[in-house]
Amino acid sequence: MYLCGRIMKVAVVKYNAGNIFSVIHALKRMGVEPLLTDLAEELRKADRVIFPGQGEASSAMHYLRERGLDQIIPSLTQPVLGICIGQQLMCRHSEEGNVDCLGIFDADVKRFVPQKHEDKIPHMGWNSIQNSKCPILEGLDGEFVYFVHSFYVPVCENTAAVTEYIHPFSSAMQKDNFYATQFHPEKSGAVGQKILKNFLEL
Repeated sequence: MYLCGRIMKVAVVKYNAGNIFSVIHALKRMGVEPLLTDLAEELRKADRVIFPGQGEASSAMHYLRERGLDQIIPSLTQPVLGICIGQQLMCRHSEEGNVDCLGIFDADVKRFVPQKHEDKIPHMGWNSIQNSKCPILEGLDGEFVYFVHSFYVPVCENTAAVTEYIHPFSSAMQKDNFYATQFHPEKSGAVGQKILKNFLEL
């Protein structure tokens, strides 16, 4: 993929989280050769930064702080996309490990609490996104995407899409150049590929 006549540089944040390679493989299927890095200079030089993963919030934040990435990521000025725990770590605080996070979004991450017998935690599988209102979700209101998570971000001023499970939550978020999805675009088939393409083409 090209940007201004040259090959676009896409960096994927390397940190203490799982499932990062599924994002890398999804990008490669789109003809993008991403750089997996935890180096500040590489992240600053990239045209797009993706902050994906599955994992535990407090250990992930510990890794980010050790490498100074807790200061670097919020200071980035190019488009940044957080995925799953990436979205949660972009918030102010998480109940998972009772940890302060990056503070990009003015919201706190909560643990799902079952309200009735059929409420299963984690929320896993396909669910729809509603009230979509950000460029990377253009034309995708009501589409089904893939989730795996036990914690969620309540609906707030940075909510860019809403999904209903136990109660409404932020399935996507946006603030300035920062975008995030609680669901996994890389596991969401053609819809997910469209979202990644929209992000790269911002």
